[in-house]
Amino acid sequence: MQELRNLFSLMVGSKRKYVDPSRAVEILKDAFKSSESQQQDVSEFTHKLLDWLEDAFQMKAEEDREGEKPKNPMVELFYGRFLAVGVHEGKKFENTEMFGQYPLQVNGFKDLHECLEAAMIEGEIESLHSAENSARSGQEHWFTELPPVLTFELSRFEFNQALGRPEKIHNKLEFPSMLYMDRYMDRNREITRIKREEIRRLKEHLTLLQQRLERYLSYGSGPKRFPLADVLQYAMEFASSKPVCTSPVEDIDTSAPPGGTTGQQLPPPSSAEQDSLPPLESSGLASGPATAPSAAQQQRVPIHKPFTQSRLPPDLPMHPAPRHITEEELRVLEGCLHRWRSEVENDTRDLQGSITRIHRTIELMYSDKSMMQVPYRLHAVLVHEGQANAGHYWAYIYDPHQRCWMKYNDISVTKSSWEELVRDSFGGYRNASAYCLMYINDKKPFLTEEEFDKETGQILSGMDKLPPDLKQYVKEDNEQFDKEIEEWDIMQARKAQQEKLALAAAAAAASAASSTSTSSSSPQPMSIESSPPDNAVPQQDPEYMEQPSPTNDSKHLQEDTERAISRAAAEQEERSPEALLNASLPPPISPEPEVQMNTPVTPPPDLVTEDESPGQRTVEVAIPNVGTFVIESEEGGYDDEAMMTPDMQGVIMAIGKSSSVYEKNGPEAAFFKAIKMEYGRLLRFAQEDTPVENDYRLQHIIVYFIQNQAPKKILERTLLTQFADRNLAFDERCKSIMNVARAKLDLIKPEEVNMDEYEIWHQDYRNFRETTILMVTGLELFQKTNYVEALMYLIYAYQYNKELLLKGLYRGHDEELLGHYRRECLLKLNEQAAAMFESGEEPEVTTGLGIMNELVVPCIPLLLVHDAERDLLAVEDMRNRWCSYLGQEMESNLQEKLTDFLPKLLDCSTEIKSFHDPPKLPTYSTLELCERFSRIMAALGRVPTEGR
Repeated sequence: MQELRNLFSLMVGSKRKYVDPSRAVEILKDAFKSSESQQQDVSEFTHKLLDWLEDAFQMKAEEDREGEKPKNPMVELFYGRFLAVGVHEGKKFENTEMFGQYPLQVNGFKDLHECLEAAMIEGEIESLHSAENSARSGQEHWFTELPPVLTFELSRFEFNQALGRPEKIHNKLEFPSMLYMDRYMDRNREITRIKREEIRRLKEHLTLLQQRLERYLSYGSGPKRFPLADVLQYAMEFASSKPVCTSPVEDIDTSAPPGGTTGQQLPPPSSAEQDSLPPLESSGLASGPATAPSAAQQQRVPIHKPFTQSRLPPDLPMHPAPRHITEEELRVLEGCLHRWRSEVENDTRDLQGSITRIHRTIELMYSDKSMMQVPYRLHAVLVHEGQANAGHYWAYIYDPHQRCWMKYNDISVTKSSWEELVRDSFGGYRNASAYCLMYINDKKPFLTEEEFDKETGQILSGMDKLPPDLKQYVKEDNEQFDKEIEEWDIMQARKAQQEKLALAAAAAAASAASSTSTSSSSPQPMSIESSPPDNAVPQQDPEYMEQPSPTNDSKHLQEDTERAISRAAAEQEERSPEALLNASLPPPISPEPEVQMNTPVTPPPDLVTEDESPGQRTVEVAIPNVGTFVIESEEGGYDDEAMMTPDMQGVIMAIGKSSSVYEKNGPEAAFFKAIKMEYGRLLRFAQEDTPVENDYRLQHIIVYFIQNQAPKKILERTLLTQFADRNLAFDERCKSIMNVARAKLDLIKPEEVNMDEYEIWHQDYRNFRETTILMVTGLELFQKTNYVEALMYLIYAYQYNKELLLKGLYRGHDEELLGHYRRECLLKLNEQAAAMFESGEEPEVTTGLGIMNELVVPCIPLLLVHDAERDLLAVEDMRNRWCSYLGQEMESNLQEKLTDFLPKLLDCSTEIKSFHDPPKLPTYSTLELCERFSRIMAALGRVPTEGR
């Protein structure tokens, strides 16, 4: 009892997302332990729980009130009494009995009142109130006292003797939201008996009227029957048709065509003769003797073929008609048929009207005010989905304060509607139906009304409702929870610090092998013409951009600068932010540069130099609108792939356009011109609306930062790093501007740029790129119908993308698109597995169940955790597909496998118990990955909306 008090108090005031009921459940399991290992029915469990709580409350009440008869709240809340009145072997009896859950049979009834009427009357009740009181037996139940909470247990299971196993009854059973119990009360016994007798008489009359109506609607003595009014109408149409004087066969002249040309009629040839004739001869009739085939062919004329020719002769009647009928006969017959048809239609309408009135009278039999004084409002519905030996439970509970229905499905609690409740609870629609209904007395508002403070009059909520001992218990648990959160945060911070130290150590090792050179020029201030969003723009340019560049090589960069550059260098090859996914670039940049490698290393004839060392190589890079650059560098000192990225193309183009400034004012002025030009171009990209297959975020990290409102200093440092790239050292002009950029990086002070924040932004972009690779790979596999391999890519792409979107709207990709294909992939796998199971072949069945257990079932909690409507419907469809097999005949081994598998599928827990490791990321070149992204997104754009 104390554990239940603790559990309910935590549900009221705990800060946790959900409460662990394990301790209370273990106590209940020990208390309800039975000798049989078979799982208990939910109704049996509820009975035992109420009995157990009743005993616990009784013991507590007896301890608190010695010498007084204690009140048991469980009895007062859930238990009522009824009077059993009957006759046994000719003797009357009356017994008062107590009830908790009132059992009702479902099979054979259409609504709750029919179930109650059948449950309240047992046996041949006519003897109970007859004058003679024969020896027949029977009894009636009359409620003498109804509990505040009235619970009906709907029996939806029966034992199939032929199959030797229990089966669930899926029949539809309607129940009202407001139930009036007056007709079942003992104080209304006499009135109810009178009304029941009247209803019985009306139903007998109704049965007679329905039988008569059926004779009119199904007329005839043969296997096929038709409405009598239609039969008379057809007879009248036949009589009114134009008479014909010949047989329907005689009016077809097989010897001459409709045009009147005649030919000599010959007996039909034998089958042997037909086979021996050539095709032309065998298809027609000869008009001359067989000894003159040429004359016969000349005399041959087309023959009308009624079975193969589509055009009918003009004199062939469209409908059957009488041979002979006089006008007098037709007039008499039409008069009779018209009169009879009118009489039949009137009789049919009268019967239908009488039946409708009787139905209405029965419905309104208990609608007078005297029989609507005991109202009970539906408060909770407990639903079971599945079959007798497997299934899932959830509940609908009405919230009187919000005035809406709430759906309680494991740890998921969502708003619902009466329409959804009806769909899931009435039955007959699918494998879900109500098995327990809880009504509360609508005249006792204390059951649902708010609690008020006796002194202040304010509404009590949360922990204010709890007694002092439970309030203290919840407070201590919340303090423990706060402590757990604090410890977890400390642990995560320590783990992050360890990772940073490891990265710093790697950066120091990488920076030891790197050197940085700078060049001097007259100082010029820098001011970016176009700026990112307002909340990321500083008031003035940083000091390091206003200082002149050093004239000598800088050997000792700031510690934070070394770390950032070395990290970028270490990750350049595989995870560089510049390794973007789209090869197409906006004008005036070409979609891709032309890179020509001359191997063995031999420069063009006009560029050959005598002192070129064997360790050098020559690369010719053609950038449209900029020019062709011949790069001579040491082996390993030039990154081919980096030169092809959109970022490097943009930098080279900006340097090319600033050539005039370089010639006039030197490298520093050219640097400012180029960097402003490149930033302005990227800012325009960030503000444009582009097709999904040409996402500028994938092409440029700066666009990603601008759209996600990164701090301006993060943007500036990232852009400086691009201009300081070592691959720009292929000619004097680019090398000079590169040195200016490196000098600016050298001047950055630790307090000016938060390097931890800088690294976080770049890591976010790397996560965005990895998510893109997962998404592209998964969608490609899905389009190839390789659903088994596609699933994990789509699952992880969706999860990673959702984490990105938590930080901002433009951090990831379209969540609905990924959610759709994740959902569709699971549905496709479910269909494949179900088809394998239906085959009945052992290898196929094993493979199908393996797909479900290893792939589909572990992913279902991911669809349930956020309660998205389409995801929930998908899970429901998958479950319904497998539950439908339970009612089918199958071999015992298949039945056993299905019974073992279904509980896993129907488990609605959102806890991810086992899952696959993330799939290995494919290694694509920048160009290949870019083409794949553009191609798959363009292909998805061609799919109709309802198919996506």
